[in-house]
Amino acid sequence: MTSFEPGLALARSFYAEAVAPLVRAPHAACLLGEGSEVLGYDDERSTDHEWGPRVQLLVPPERTGEVRRAVEAGLPREYGGRPTAWYSLATGTVSHHVEITTFDAWIAEQLGFDPRAGLDHADWLALPQQRLLHVTRGEVFRDDPGDLTRVRAMLEWYPDDVWRWLLAAQWHLIGNTEPLLGRTLETGDRRGARLLAAKLCRLAMETAFLQERRYRPYDKWFGTAFAELEAAATLGPLLDAEDFTSALLELAHRQNALGLAAPVVPAAGDFRVGINDAVRPYRVVNAGEIAASAVAAISDPALRSLVAVGGIDQLTHADDAMVTFTPWPRELAAVYRSLLASA
Repeated sequence: MTSFEPGLALARSFYAEAVAPLVRAPHAACLLGEGSEVLGYDDERSTDHEWGPRVQLLVPPERTGEVRRAVEAGLPREYGGRPTAWYSLATGTVSHHVEITTFDAWIAEQLGFDPRAGLDHADWLALPQQRLLHVTRGEVFRDDPGDLTRVRAMLEWYPDDVWRWLLAAQWHLIGNTEPLLGRTLETGDRRGARLLAAKLCRLAMETAFLQERRYRPYDKWFGTAFAELEAAATLGPLLDAEDFTSALLELAHRQNALGLAAPVVPAAGDFRVGINDAVRPYRVVNAGEIAASAVAAISDPALRSLVAVGGIDQLTHADDAMVTFTPWPRELAAVYRSLLASA
């Protein structure tokens, strides 16, 4: 039995030893896009489908036919003890997985548009983080034209104003959720309390990703990626114990340390309803103040005036069906763009 080798390492040597000698055209070579191995999370279990020696080649449009013929003629049947042709879900056939395409076609498939023309705030807000991971994670083995390297650098993280707005939206969501947990506990709704506790846990973890400038993967790898964050050592035990107040206070201190906005002294106290001076005995943090500080620091007046409902990942489930098989991300970009234009 062939011993397991992480897919990214397999792709690196597969390109260098089996594919690169066949390609005479200037090109970029990489392993990006979908797949657990792109994130570095694959293991032996991952090899049961859509896994094996593979690489993407991005070549000039006039050279694709030449490169395709050379690869098909020269690719070995096996590499590293594994077949180079295996079942492809996309084509429904057994074929090799040296993807040969142009940069223009590849980036349009990954993002739905070409970011080299520039990204406005609407583009950023409508880009699912999983798509951003498709482009910014993995590894580039070669990049003769340089386009891939430049685009990866462009997409490394959100512009500061967009970052502030997403953080504001995250704290708004926290502030809306936290008192509901207290109310369900008070009424004895244990099932509702469990749902809200899980939601608060997720919101806190998402906040840590935002604060550490890390795009978060979809649910299968969400917890795995969270464990890699610097904040996880402190936040993890608090969230496991459902000590949400301490966890959110820790996140509030970390927010101040970013220097993105005027600092807000983290505080916890009874929930003030905001109507008729009503106060309820549910311990909450001052999430609204933190959100307001982030909004106030936004330099673009249009974005600053936009209600902080969040980007696509905060508004929707943004799963594979939406991200890959629908026009919703680009449709949502048009909605953001319209709102910003009318602000």
